[in-house]
Amino acid sequence: MPDRSIPFPGAGQPKDYQIRVRGHLGPRWADWFAGLTISPEANGDTLLTGPVVDQAALHGVLRNVRDLGLPLLSVVRLDPERDDAPDDGERMEHTGPGPSEPTMFTHNRKDTT
Repeated sequence: MPDRSIPFPGAGQPKDYQIRVRGHLGPRWADWFAGLTISPEANGDTLLTGPVVDQAALHGVLRNVRDLGLPLLSVVRLDPERDDAPDDGERMEHTGPGPSEPTMFTHNRKDTT
């Protein structure tokens, strides 16, 4: 049977993401977040940055964040053509009332036209 899937630009290419969590992760967690750079921030947050091959892999990273009990603050798909990509990329923002409440995210994409 012929493949009738519709390809879309960039399909199958890893996308760079920046995931912000509350709390510090040390370098010993690097194996759990393979391929992502772990960067503790002065404000107590940690940034996980790097390529994620597909949505299943992204969900795997988010599952690891959940399993560690770290509050997820943001998920940003970085635009590889801009240095300030977190401000212009796709962003999932936390809109829940707190860490003990269900987490809801909204998808925002700034218009670049």
